[in-house]
Amino acid sequence: MESRPDNLVPPAEDASQQLLSPTVSSEEFIQFKRKATTIVEEYFSTDDVAATATELREMRVPCYHYYFVKKLVSVAMDRHDREKEMAAVLLSSLYGDVIDRPQVYKGFAKLTESCDDLSVDTPGAVDILAVFVARAVVDDILPPAFLAKQLPCLPEGSKGAEVLHRAEKSYLSVPHHGEIILQKWGGSKSITVEEAKAKIADILEEYLAAGDIAEACRCIRGLKIPFFHHDIVKRALTLAMERGDAAAEGHILDLLKSASDEGVINESQITKGFNRLIDSVDDLSLDVPNARRLLKTMILKASSEGWLCASSLKPLGPEPKKAAVVEDDAAVREFKAKALSIIKEYFLTGDIIEVVSSLEAENYACSSSYNAIFVKKLITSAMDRKSREKEMASVLLSSLCMPPDDVVSGFHLLIEAAEDAALDNPAIVEDLTMFFARSVVDEVIAPSDLEAMEEEEAARGNTGKRGILALRNARALLGAKLSAERILRCWGGGGTGKAGWELDDVKDKIGKLLQEYDCGGDIREACRCIKELGMPFFHHEVVKKALVAIMEKRGKDERMWGLLAECYGRGLITPNQMTKGFERVAGCVDDLALDVPDAGKQFCCYVERAKKGGWLDASFPNGVCS
Repeated sequence: MESRPDNLVPPAEDASQQLLSPTVSSEEFIQFKRKATTIVEEYFSTDDVAATATELREMRVPCYHYYFVKKLVSVAMDRHDREKEMAAVLLSSLYGDVIDRPQVYKGFAKLTESCDDLSVDTPGAVDILAVFVARAVVDDILPPAFLAKQLPCLPEGSKGAEVLHRAEKSYLSVPHHGEIILQKWGGSKSITVEEAKAKIADILEEYLAAGDIAEACRCIRGLKIPFFHHDIVKRALTLAMERGDAAAEGHILDLLKSASDEGVINESQITKGFNRLIDSVDDLSLDVPNARRLLKTMILKASSEGWLCASSLKPLGPEPKKAAVVEDDAAVREFKAKALSIIKEYFLTGDIIEVVSSLEAENYACSSSYNAIFVKKLITSAMDRKSREKEMASVLLSSLCMPPDDVVSGFHLLIEAAEDAALDNPAIVEDLTMFFARSVVDEVIAPSDLEAMEEEEAARGNTGKRGILALRNARALLGAKLSAERILRCWGGGGTGKAGWELDDVKDKIGKLLQEYDCGGDIREACRCIKELGMPFFHHEVVKKALVAIMEKRGKDERMWGLLAECYGRGLITPNQMTKGFERVAGCVDDLALDVPDAGKQFCCYVERAKKGGWLDASFPNGVCS
């Protein structure tokens, strides 16, 4: 409802509006209201932004556009999420070109003033209008100061005041509020995040080629994603650093300064863009070794020019220790490109041997730095895909047999990039948790490595961030009963994209491959089959079944023992899995004695033999042998 009778002409916002409509009458206002109602209904039916803009212009009464804002939102409030999203998109599209800022401001002021009346017909009106207010702020069509300025104009305890409080506390103050508010009614109809990033990259590349600041600003406005302008800032700065020349840096800073001065990119988005780059500068240093120094220089220039508040930025922090092996940036970029190509090919073919060959062909596997980068690229690529690729990534990681320290370094890179990656992948914590836990289950790294990683990240001041949370979750998950089997099944198991195997299926496969080997099979083929199971955490079952087979034959056949020796020598069966296999046999030796009376004595002999061969620790209990 209006705060004044409809037959009264509302005062013009300013002198310019009086000039635009010097003879507006109450009759014209009534006609505008009728026409506005029709335009709103037609828009919800046709979803035609251009036609709506044309009709609104042709009415030639901009001093009443506030009523259109109010009518559009109030009608949408009583409709489905589709219409609410359409209304938000329309306001963002009309802002500036058709409806000016004071009219948008006044329209939302009228909405808050009439919220008590709106609540009578629209259940949940307070929350819905709070989202509209927050969305307008995020879309940069309503200044954040609107909330503080409008609140004193409303009666204390009114629905309108409640709207402003809720918009601030429940929506605009929460982390990643822009993305959350955008998705509240199903997301933007314009472009996806990936499309936005591609368009941003094109705009920046074209700007550096042509140098036209006005055109670049026009294109940025045309994206109509003000809540995502921080990505423009981050990508622009990153591009300048990657170009590595003073000219590119100067052009980028000029663009950002102009965008700030003209209000194309607001202060909060500029600050957020710089902060995102600060969070990922160590990762960027792999490509641009002097990234930290370049970022400091750009921060100083921007703050000295007055378009960046340096005090609102995160501290850059100390420079991390450099790895023993340092590659030049060109070589790293070349490796990253090849690594992505190798990973994409692997996801298509599933050929682990080809991956190993590709890495070894260029001696990439010899570099700790390259190994860490490959780990990060592999897992990052998998997290952007489905469960099949995540499972394949875990299988590949366990098959590459990289030094654990290199894998840990790769995990540190993932942790450092987690905050930034969370903008594109809301499930980043869950994904990293499973990859960390799976690497321990697959014995790629040791459980103590996770603890050491957490301590190191805490020392860097990263407490409370997503990467730390993923580490803690992984450690908790690994401590649960039967965690290995659950972790295996999280992505389907098997690493082939097929349905995961049940444990009984795995046991059956192990039994058959051992039986086939015992009947004259080739030892290398048997090792290959064991490896291709892709379940190194379950190799204790191989040990158990092989030992039982040996004991059932009273030690007359050394083939099985030879297979265990070969698997241990190749590192296919780890000391931990060997020990676990012997422990499992120790636990069932009494039952085995029903079929093999001297099972206990035999087992005692094999324990001693395994200790002499270095398979078991000297502390392995011998009580079962007595």
